Amino acid sequence: MSRALDVYLHTDFVGNLIQNEHGEMVFTYAESWLGQPRAVPLSHSLPLRKEAFSRNECRGFFAGILPEETKRELVARNLGISARNDFAMIELIGGECAGAVTFIPAGEKLPAQDYQYKPLSEGDLARILKELPRRPLMAGEDGIRLSLAGAQDKIAVHVAGDKISVPLGGAPSTHILKPAIAHFEGVVFNEATCMKLAAAIGLPVAPVEIRHVEGIDFLLVERYDRKDFLLPTGIGFSSPTLYLGKQRMHQEDFCQALGIVSENKYQREGGPSLKNGFELLRDVSTTPVIDLQRFLDAIIFNFLVGNHDAHGKNFSLTADQGGLLNQASIRLAPLYDIVCTAFYPELSRKMAMKIGGEYESSKIYPHHFEKMAEECGLAKPLVKKRVTELAAAIVAALDTITIPHPVADGVKALIREHSQRTIELFRD
Repeated sequence: MSRALDVYLHTDFVGNLIQNEHGEMVFTYAESWLGQPRAVPLSHSLPLRKEAFSRNECRGFFAGILPEETKRELVARNLGISARNDFAMIELIGGECAGAVTFIPAGEKLPAQDYQYKPLSEGDLARILKELPRRPLMAGEDGIRLSLAGAQDKIAVHVAGDKISVPLGGAPSTHILKPAIAHFEGVVFNEATCMKLAAAIGLPVAPVEIRHVEGIDFLLVERYDRKDFLLPTGIGFSSPTLYLGKQRMHQEDFCQALGIVSENKYQREGGPSLKNGFELLRDVSTTPVIDLQRFLDAIIFNFLVGNHDAHGKNFSLTADQGGLLNQASIRLAPLYDIVCTAFYPELSRKMAMKIGGEYESSKIYPHHFEKMAEECGLAKPLVKKRVTELAAAIVAALDTITIPHPVADGVKALIREHSQRTIELFRD
């Protein structure tokens, strides 16, 4: 027996996600959506067409919304479903996803935008953070349908000043909350250091804030796929009262845009290469010249700070003005998930994407960046110059990052050493 979910982009019904009688997930755009002059695809990998998309064609986008690895297993166990059943997991936690896509049972009305939030006391928040390793995304709690991709513990929350709340009934979140990880010392301070350093040298990056509750450290990351807008609260007045709300922006990561499943996110396992990333931006970006430069900066920055885990799901596209891909403004998203993985000796020294044919960051020399430039259609002198510019900017900005924690100090020392070594290597 087949089952179906209605798929909405913002408030527009765009199609059906179906689990057919063979248990396979397929997707079909609605005729009503295809007939709209403003109809746009959900993903670069799902162009508008009447024919259904097979499991292999649509799984990269839809399964890419879901948590990964052990977190996926735990979510499935808490929900009482199979971890391999993408459809069932989307059905149960697909209310508040990355971007502007919402999933509801076929035939049901899209819930009214009556945004509700459940405030969390310090005790509530501490309890949730302690339970996250066993209950990712708060899966199974009544009224909560949150989905975030990735392998790390995290939850989507709404932040207003000091108050943190959980979105209910499809209400939009404003931040991603990422707690400390027991087996990676000070990762909250590590990520905050890298993210604030990126901001300090002028790279577009999601704002972050370190907070604590009952001795638990956590990072609040402002969502780049949410934007402010004014909502009227009065009717029939000459000047209705307005208040600031949040609106979803559509987004998809590079794996989703290229139709690559999350389990293959690393280049050596079939995931995107740097060349694929540059080609994607040339194809879809509204301002490709700017976004190609930003992507190059992101690659160089990740190399310099020792973030070896910058895979295809750590780069995304956003679509502004209603979240319509291939229409309005499609841009490379601000940087996110930047951690100096080189700080942890137990983690791999191999980068997620090769630079000039080399995975090992310690073996990267100027000729590797030249080879990368040639492969990606960039000017070799420009790329080499940009490496030294960013390295020098990092060295100059490191002392402005004041995070009082030993791990932050260790990360800064490692980044300084690597950046100074790179400057020496790239001198003509």
